[in-house]
Amino acid sequence: MDVIWGIVVVVLAALAWGGQTLSWLAPPAAVRWGLREADSEVDPVYAADIEGEAMWDAFTLWTLLAAGVLLLVDHRTWPYFGLVGGGMYVYFAGRGIATRVVMRSRGHRVGSESSLTTALTALVIWGLAGLVTIVVAIIELRGR
Repeated sequence: MDVIWGIVVVVLAALAWGGQTLSWLAPPAAVRWGLREADSEVDPVYAADIEGEAMWDAFTLWTLLAAGVLLLVDHRTWPYFGLVGGGMYVYFAGRGIATRVVMRSRGHRVGSESSLTTALTALVIWGLAGLVTIVVAIIELRGR
């Protein structure tokens, strides 16, 4: 089970961290690959928010990726990275969902319907992955 969850965590975390890092460092490439909306397609304040979010996420979202790798190699520190990384992903997902929903409800342009649906779905998946990782890490630490 640990190997399967480790693989799931590595894949999901690599997608989130890699996508946000690309979105921060190479926005045109991220737009081409559908990882973010073009600035011209969204309200300027939302464009600034996603740029800042991507920058911060590039510095923080690696923690769950590290937890997944450490879990795969059965390193005893993985639960600590799992707790921190899981918390980061729960926050990342919750903030991303709340920001998009509130901004959209106030009439701000936050992207096309299809890209918004994709973003919300991915954020829910990442948030759940963070929650499950926290639970698994707590179980691991209680068993020691």
